This record gives sequence, structure tokens and C-alpha cells, in this order.
Amino acid sequence: MGQLAGKVAIVTGSTSGIGLGIAEALAEAGAKVMLNGLGDAAEIEKIRSDLAERSGVEVAYSDANLMDPDAVAAMVAEAEQKLGPVDILVNNAGIQFVSPVEEFPREKWDAIIALNLSAVFHGTKAVLPGMKARRWGRIVNIASAHGLVASPFKSAYVAAKHGVLGMTKVVALECGEYGVTANSICPGYVHTPLVEKQIDEQAKAHGIPREEVVKKIMLEPQPTKEFVGVDELGAFTVFLCTDQARSITGAALPADGGWTAR
Repeated sequence: MGQLAGKVAIVTGSTSGIGLGIAEALAEAGAKVMLNGLGDAAEIEKIRSDLAERSGVEVAYSDANLMDPDAVAAMVAEAEQKLGPVDILVNNAGIQFVSPVEEFPREKWDAIIALNLSAVFHGTKAVLPGMKARRWGRIVNIASAHGLVASPFKSAYVAAKHGVLGMTKVVALECGEYGVTANSICPGYVHTPLVEKQIDEQAKAHGIPREEVVKKIMLEPQPTKEFVGVDELGAFTVFLCTDQARSITGAALPADGGWTAR
């Protein structure tokens, strides 16, 4: 039996990358998991069925559009119907757009705030009544080093991630006496398919080798000069969901290779 046997978790943005790694870690720890995210339906079904078979736990999937508050609430209700009361919510889904402030498209700002910040609020709002009633719950928000520091041209993303940290603190204060914790993990650059694509795009745009993009652009602010591992974030999330982490709440926890130590 795993550390989280019998628990039910929702992980948003979990059909690839960080979210999938976290979902896998939770399932391997014994939690039933609801996946959520975009992608080809057949590929997602294979991910779901493979994870269920490998971990031996129930795994469901919701295609909820997290920019729609009603869809977020419906996803939570569906998880409860299929898997049981939701004990763990991992808010991971996010998008990015890069532009100077004065040129930043309004629709891009609205979309990033809706998915990266407002969806965290709507999901948390939906799961909290049940968690408080059962006097146990874990909310883990995957923020970013950009929740702690800023970079040029990422106004919406930085604003949203700073907002996630604030939201996390409020939930921790409101729920401290109910056995519910809320924390933010703040990763640096993580080697995911999305980042792999960005490496190729940057190499092409700057006319430099991939290795130079990784070293001089992406990993320059990280003293370790290494990408953060998806497996690290999965293990970190599992720990925050255990009873041994019950006194950790309201925290912004860097996993950034030392980026924010500067």
C-alpha cells in the first residue's frame, strides 16, 4: 500500500510534461487520479489506461476547459462521482506568451490570467467544502520561479504566478484549523516537451546551436546549470500530500536549481 492509498487526486494540465509526471507519482503512491488536459483523444486514453495498469489504481480523465468556471466545478463533481471525494488538488495547467508590455495582446493577457490564476481559484473553491468537512485536504499549486522573481516580456505569466502565491497563502490561513494545507511549488526550467520545443525555436530564431540556447539562455539563471527533473516535482508533490508534511502550509517552495537564491 502506498503512502496515499485511498486518496483521490485531481491534477490539471496532466496529459504531458510536469502535470503527467505529478499524476504518475501520485498514482504510484496509491492515490486514485483524475487527469485533465488537452491532446489527441486516443493518445490520452492510452496514457490513462497505461497509468492505471502500471500503478494498479483507478485513473479517470476530464477534458474540462479550465477557463470556464462551470466546467471546473463540473470536473470536480465528475471526479467525486467516478473516484470518490477529492482529497488532493494539484493546480498545474498553464500557458505562456512573451511580449513587451506595451505590445502585449489583451486577449493573451486575459487567457493567461484565466488559466494560470483564475482556474486555481475556481478549482480550490470547488474542493474546499468537502476537504474542510472531512478535515483533510492538500492543495498544491505549481507556480514558478516567476512567482518569486520577474523576467522581461512575461508580464501576464509573472503577474499570474505571483497571484497564485497570494491565493495559496489565503487558503492556508483560512483552512489551517481544518487539516487542509495549501502550498506552491516554484520550479525553474523543467525539461518537458514544451521546453524542448522552445529550445528548437530559440536556436532557429537566434541562429545558435541548441546547446548554447540551453546553457546561455535557459539555464543561465540556475546555478546548478541543470534542468529541474519532472521526477523531482512528482516526489515533492507526493511529500506535500503526506501527513508528515501537515505543518507545511502557505509556503512558496522553490525547486529552481538556486535561481531565486540570487
